[in-house]
Amino acid sequence: MATLQKLPRYRMLIMLCALWAALWEARAGQVRYSVPEELDKGSFVGSIAKDLGLEPQALAERGVRIVSRGRSQLFALNPRSGSLVTAGRIDREELCAQSTPCLMNFNLLLEDKLTIYSVEVEVTDVNDNAPRFGVEEPELKISEMTTPGFRIPLKSAHDADVGENTLQKYELNSNDHFSLDVRTGADGNKYPELVLERALDREEEAVHHLVLVASDGGNPVRSGTCRIRVKVLDVNDNAPVFTQPEYRVSVPENMPIGTRILTVTATDPDEGYNAQVTYFQEQAPGETADVFELKSTSGDITITKSLDYEKAKFHEIDIEAQDGPGLLTRTKVIVTVLDVNDNAPEFYMTSATASVPEDSPPGTVIALFNVHDRDSGQNAIVTCSLPETLPFKLERSVDNYYRLVTTRALDREQFSFYNITLSAKDGGNPSLSTDAHLLLQVADINDNPPSFSRGSYSAYIAENNPRGTSIFSVLAYDPDSNDNAHVTYSLAEDTFQGAPLSSFVSINSDTGVLYALRSFDYEQFQDLQLWVIAVDSGNPPLSSNVSLSLFLVDQNDNMPEILYPALPTDGSTGVELAPRSAEPGYLVTKVVAVDKDSGQNAWLSYRLIKASEPGLFSVGMHTGEVRTARALLDRDALKQSLVVSVQDHGQPPLLATVTLTIAVADNIPEVLADLGSIRTPATSDDSELTLYLVVAVAVVSCVFLAFVIALLALRLRRWHVSRMLQASRDGLGVIPASQFVGVDGVHAFLQTYSHEVSLTADSGKSHIIFPQPNYADTLISQESCGKTDFLSAPQSLLDDKREEAPQQAPPNTDWRFSQAQRPGTSGSQNGDETGTWPNNQFDTEMLQAMILASASEAADGSSTLGGGAGTMGLSARYGPQFTLQHVPDYRQNVYIPGSNATLTNAAGKRDGKAPAGGNGNKKKSGKKEKK
Repeated sequence: MATLQKLPRYRMLIMLCALWAALWEARAGQVRYSVPEELDKGSFVGSIAKDLGLEPQALAERGVRIVSRGRSQLFALNPRSGSLVTAGRIDREELCAQSTPCLMNFNLLLEDKLTIYSVEVEVTDVNDNAPRFGVEEPELKISEMTTPGFRIPLKSAHDADVGENTLQKYELNSNDHFSLDVRTGADGNKYPELVLERALDREEEAVHHLVLVASDGGNPVRSGTCRIRVKVLDVNDNAPVFTQPEYRVSVPENMPIGTRILTVTATDPDEGYNAQVTYFQEQAPGETADVFELKSTSGDITITKSLDYEKAKFHEIDIEAQDGPGLLTRTKVIVTVLDVNDNAPEFYMTSATASVPEDSPPGTVIALFNVHDRDSGQNAIVTCSLPETLPFKLERSVDNYYRLVTTRALDREQFSFYNITLSAKDGGNPSLSTDAHLLLQVADINDNPPSFSRGSYSAYIAENNPRGTSIFSVLAYDPDSNDNAHVTYSLAEDTFQGAPLSSFVSINSDTGVLYALRSFDYEQFQDLQLWVIAVDSGNPPLSSNVSLSLFLVDQNDNMPEILYPALPTDGSTGVELAPRSAEPGYLVTKVVAVDKDSGQNAWLSYRLIKASEPGLFSVGMHTGEVRTARALLDRDALKQSLVVSVQDHGQPPLLATVTLTIAVADNIPEVLADLGSIRTPATSDDSELTLYLVVAVAVVSCVFLAFVIALLALRLRRWHVSRMLQASRDGLGVIPASQFVGVDGVHAFLQTYSHEVSLTADSGKSHIIFPQPNYADTLISQESCGKTDFLSAPQSLLDDKREEAPQQAPPNTDWRFSQAQRPGTSGSQNGDETGTWPNNQFDTEMLQAMILASASEAADGSSTLGGGAGTMGLSARYGPQFTLQHVPDYRQNVYIPGSNATLTNAAGKRDGKAPAGGNGNKKKSGKKEKK
């Protein structure tokens, strides 16, 4: 309204007309407003109350509100002022983009009358957007060979505003090579183009930087900038160029392999593939190509083989540099080798000896050698040395020759060899040295005698040692070697107790071990002095000796010897007298004994071990005194016998006993009356006879035991043979066996064999009884002993044998006995057998004697009674069929095949014992056998 007032008056009328027209339109339901974009929230747009002809208070009363058409509400009503305001920030470019005009339509509703008014608001543009390029820093590539006038289209800028506020012009910064040309399209848009005005050179300027500015027509003017980077593409128009026309480098000859000594560099002003430089080494004849290696990409030159100044003092290397397309250039590298002290001195042994005698005089030449250093100058000056502690020195000769000689006499026992270290050192900095080792053996000479570890030796040996016992061992050491150190031992010749010393002790010549040649007795001598001599095997031999004291250690090998009372030699008995009036403690006698041993083995103690009247006498343990323990009574016997033992304290202890006879009487006549009743003890001859009898019994027992073992072995062997025959018979068929085992000869099996020995101190009462041994055997019928060849027998015979198997073979009637002729209790039985047995007593006793003698001879394997083997000489009397197998043994009860008779052992008759159930004639026959 304020604007309308400023209008000239001639226009007032026009405006009033327009106002009336607007009011008319408002009344007709259409309201229009215009508002610029980018206003703040609540900005005034128009007065709705006024345009509708209502008071502001009437808007709320009539219920006026905005009705949208499905879009967000951009405007709002102010109920106080009755005006239309913005509901938020309005962006025209967001709402309408490039469209013009930008109109926003919505409706007003009067709820009291349900009247709708249409409102249209035009949003006008303001210059709030500057021109923008799609790419702010584009990059353009153009070859350096491109001709001037070449046009390059550029990206256009975009301005969101419209009208005068949109893009209006482009501007390019000033430069020497490019210009800007703007063309207008059919749509009215402007399109910039870059035009090349001058030829490019990448080597001069590889990249050109341009600035393109786009401006709009707003107030104030807004603009956008684009920075264009023009890259000039290279063309291979330049060859590589080395930094130096010739390279020189000095390298020490001890430079390690793999070390980089130089890097050659060639540059190419081109770029990319055109500037990629590759290096090559020209292959020239010689060792240079093998000594160095050129890296094709970096140009590094490294050492691949050790340098040697003595072989080559310099090396020349030809190198080529080539770019990608193939342009190249050449250069030369000269490598100078510097000499260093890299060669140690070297030994050349001309002559050397491996062994030298230990008695060699000083100045003896050991070795001759030469020392050489391949270096030159100061590095080739060599000095030789060796340790000062060695008995050697070096003597220099011409042309670096040296001699190794001895400075003093050598001693092999001190040092058997020398490991000589020769050192050679050159004059380089730092200096190098070399060591040579020479092993020198010192040959031995026999200059040292054997030596013992001690000046004298002592050895102890128990007496009663076995012969050949090792006594002691001595060892002598000889520091020499080989034969000079081989020591042999011997004993010095001497006599002892009238016998050569070599008969007592011997020594092993190799080991030095001493052996006893006899059993030593401490009671004969207590010590023995020896000299041991040790001799080596050198030439001439050297020897030394040492003394050895051999001491005997006593053993308890002697029992106490009783000196009193001594055993009488005239056959009488010594008697001690004790009066009946003796009080307790009365000294009757004293037992005196000595022991040949010594020390504890000779300590004696006395004990009373037996007394005819216990408690009457006592013996002192240490004194041997026999005293009365109580008063003598009348009832005490006249003769009292005491047995006293004397025992030493050895291990084990030994003892001796003595029998004392004490006469209890007041005077001698009483004693003499009873002396006749005291008998003389047994003589030594009787004791020896007893010993002989014991030995004889032992020998007989051993012989008989051997006979029994042999007999058992024979029976086992024959039993094994019979089993083998039985196995063979079982293979042919079942053949019945005899009821009795048939064996050729006599088989006497031992039942008992006993010895009864009775020995007393009185040889007159000594007796030995040897009862006859008892044997048992089985008498076998002749038919059962008959030999049959079953292998050659026909099958019918075998079948007959099977049928007869359950039946017993009939007895042989040739040796059956009548009932009257059968001895023993079984002879009283009745029977009907007949035989040819002798029926008189004399013949019976003779037959028994012959059977016993023949049985003993059969056991020995031979017979002297006549007749063939196994017949016992009976075939001449009783016929040839009467063999040993048919003879009954009368020494024990024997079962006779085919008869119920039992023969009684005749051995009892010889011992004076009557057999059970005798027939009355046995006693007489026993007497005759004793005769």
